[in-house]
Amino acid sequence: MKSDAVFKRAFNDALSLLATLPPTAAFPSENQLSGQLRVSRTTVRKILAAMKEMGFAPDGDRRQSLAAIPRFAEAETVTTSEQVETHFMEWMLRDNTRPGTSINELELARRFGLATTGIREFLNRFQRFGLIEKRPNAGWVFKGFTANFALELFEIREIFELRSALAFAALPPASPLWQRLETLRQQHVQLLTEIDGRYHDFSDLDSRFHRLVNAAAPNRFIDDFFDIITLIFHYHYQWNKQDERQRNEVAIKEHLTYIDALLSRNPAIVELACRAHLASAKETLMRSSTRKLSDAEEGDGAADWAVAGT
Repeated sequence: MKSDAVFKRAFNDALSLLATLPPTAAFPSENQLSGQLRVSRTTVRKILAAMKEMGFAPDGDRRQSLAAIPRFAEAETVTTSEQVETHFMEWMLRDNTRPGTSINELELARRFGLATTGIREFLNRFQRFGLIEKRPNAGWVFKGFTANFALELFEIREIFELRSALAFAALPPASPLWQRLETLRQQHVQLLTEIDGRYHDFSDLDSRFHRLVNAAAPNRFIDDFFDIITLIFHYHYQWNKQDERQRNEVAIKEHLTYIDALLSRNPAIVELACRAHLASAKETLMRSSTRKLSDAEEGDGAADWAVAGT
């Protein structure tokens, strides 16, 4: 299922990439396509074979034959792990999950409409960080985390995101990531116009945007941290729900500035926008954490988050 989603995403990216080639340009080699699409040559060969079956003629009228090939729906290009992450995030954030909450694989699988193996793989990744604990014959238990834990992760985020943002600005014009960025920009603008009724949808959009930035400089170790970082930042922001709509509106506008900086491809402008957004995110995180600790001192029962996991 995962490989199929990867293929479909790369197939759509290949359509976008090939459509940018001048009619007289030489057709890219498998190695070139593999590098630009960020997939294996085996996947590239599978994509080209599928396109030829649909009528694509590399040596003929490329634009006309490409235009006749339908794209896969966006939902079909999402891997199982990404689906689990999205559903799990929504469950954590919207159900206001607390430390000590039991997590049942079968229940989540039914709720998300996914296989239990995908749920289990996702939970295993969190277990290594001490956020979730597997108890014999009792399923999983969410343990929570501290503000210090989140701030330590922020230091990692600052390092690799700036690196990724600068790498994004240096991508060749034909990279399919530019089209994805344009699409995300449109989605940000749309959400901004509907912010009053859809501000809860920002967490998913934020995750997809930062994941795209990181895709410019793939790193298997950083990728492994990404789900944890995403969950913690969004959950900490949820600690103080009083100005959630306003915070999300501000963050969307910061993203648009960030996206426009990336589209400018000017490293100095990109670095400035990236650092500004990360500084704002860190300030929000610290303010949310401080608020929660203050609630704990006043006896707010929900403040267990401030001390859980210590």
